[in-house]
Amino acid sequence: MRINYYNIALIGSPLGEFTYHSEQEIEIGTRVTVHVRNRVVNGVVIATCKQPDFKTHEILEVSAFCFSDKQLILAKFIASYYICSLGDALALILPHKSAGTEVPVPDANETEAAALGTQTSVWAVRHKNIKSTSKIILSSKQEKALTFLKQHKVSLLFGDTGSGKTEVYMKYFEQMIQEEKTSIFLMPEISLTPQMSKRLKEHFGEDFVMWHSKLTPLAKKKALEKIYAGEAKIIAGARSALFLPVKNLGLIVVDEEHDESYKSSSRPRYNARDLAIYMGKLYAVPVVLGSATPSLNSYVKFPHFRLKGGHFSADKKFIYEKSAETLSPLILKNLQEVIEKKEQSIVFLPTRANFKYLQCQDCGHTIKCAFCSVGMSVHQHSRALKCHYCNFTQAIPQVCPECHSQNLSSSRLGTAEAAKILSGIFPETKIEQFDRDVITTANKLKKALKRFNDKESDILVGTQMLSKGHDYHGVTLAVVLGMDNMLNMGDYRAREKALASLIQVAGRSGRAKDAKVIVQTFNEDFFKAYIEKYEDFLEEEKVFRKELYPPYKKLCRILFAHKNGAKAQEQMRKMHENLLTCKGVEIVGAKKCAIEKVANKYRFEILLRADKSTDIIKAVKKAKVALAEIDMDPIEFG
Repeated sequence: MRINYYNIALIGSPLGEFTYHSEQEIEIGTRVTVHVRNRVVNGVVIATCKQPDFKTHEILEVSAFCFSDKQLILAKFIASYYICSLGDALALILPHKSAGTEVPVPDANETEAAALGTQTSVWAVRHKNIKSTSKIILSSKQEKALTFLKQHKVSLLFGDTGSGKTEVYMKYFEQMIQEEKTSIFLMPEISLTPQMSKRLKEHFGEDFVMWHSKLTPLAKKKALEKIYAGEAKIIAGARSALFLPVKNLGLIVVDEEHDESYKSSSRPRYNARDLAIYMGKLYAVPVVLGSATPSLNSYVKFPHFRLKGGHFSADKKFIYEKSAETLSPLILKNLQEVIEKKEQSIVFLPTRANFKYLQCQDCGHTIKCAFCSVGMSVHQHSRALKCHYCNFTQAIPQVCPECHSQNLSSSRLGTAEAAKILSGIFPETKIEQFDRDVITTANKLKKALKRFNDKESDILVGTQMLSKGHDYHGVTLAVVLGMDNMLNMGDYRAREKALASLIQVAGRSGRAKDAKVIVQTFNEDFFKAYIEKYEDFLEEEKVFRKELYPPYKKLCRILFAHKNGAKAQEQMRKMHENLLTCKGVEIVGAKKCAIEKVANKYRFEILLRADKSTDIIKAVKKAKVALAEIDMDPIEFG
């Protein structure tokens, strides 16, 4: 019996490839199980090889799941560009399967890629391809937009809130269905609303499936069955939907392309928007990026169509109040007027607890996380202090641990506190907190939105969730707090992020009736100049970014974390020395991270800048040390 030898990449492992043998002839890309240090793990056959001069283990089992040639190319690109192992890249991707292979119910604790086991059995799926009979009628502007999108391999639909971007996407999806092709519709997870799901389901019927982390294991199994059977023609989902085993891919749409959630915060630190563009080239399919507030990167790099105005003719009045973050008399007066008219309001704060730290008013001591060098945020809903970096939680102390004073308070306003204050002032008014502390499931989101749209609640107090894809037809007042905190962040994109947030929140009001937007800020001149002229802002931002930041320069952040701070610092110094010998790369800085300690690990960083990503990749691969974690095109600088 002939023995065959194979190089195997271990799925989800940072290690390189290993050599195994088998009596079977195994196709490249096939998923297999192998022994590694007394553990059974999943791997992928990457290549055949000659018999090595060391003893090899036998492949334990050959599955019916196989990564296609294009999936392997994608994984290798991810490993190369984001500088991670091939196993880490493959862990993102779900392989194709042979006919007759059962789709197992994914375990809730497993990663999506790991959820596919290796057991096989015969199954049959009855094809229920229900075509929608409804028609989408586009306006002349929308028709022009669609024509423009079809003329470009990658294009940007720069459309105001309410201008009808979704109708344009849906019309494009209809064309793909007619051509028997599949479309991937990416949205930030926070935008995967019950309203959007209902809209797509009603129009496309059984051609449509949703894919995101909140799906139950059974729902994921059913979705995968349709995808494997080729019945799913529109797959809407968060960034992981990009890696599904789609048949006959015809189109990729990335809505809210500016959203930070497309960037992974763990290894491999990929950006789904950027990978969608790469996949467009790989699969030779068009890619559409869409946003009311596009990133400067996309605005500069790709041709865009400007879809102005909305379906709503109501007027919107902006009122700027020079005030710190507080529920001021002006805000309370306007809320009272809206309540008396039996209309609705939304109150926006940039984050849940807004990083509002508990501080002693007598000695100035801030209650810090036991494992991180940051203050712990106050969460009134759970009556706890929580670290937003390592998730360590403790009860809110009654006295200061330093001076034992009872005079503890948090200077900044959080969503729960704001809702509590408003409930005290307006006891007859139904006020709901609308953030991830309270809206923990898709069902809770659906019910909260229904209550608001049915006028069972009057005021929503929330975070970014307020601004994402929800239709609030009765909102005539939007209150926006905390804009200056966003504007003053230590991030080269702070202006872009703050202005985009304000525009997105403001876009949720005035849909049926005239509305007011109250913005608390000491930077009225900035917001007033660009709130209705985002293009002008982007043009000015070009000048600010040139020669320094993306899209004109490439950045790479290298992180070093260890419980022994001296070891982390030494690794940083060693890589810094190695990088000094590399050409074409500027070392912007090598220092302690702004948040020095997270999850009981001390953190150091190096920031690199270059004209081309190839120069950074070459330098990093040459200079890399064991502890280095690479973040190409970083968006976090904390």
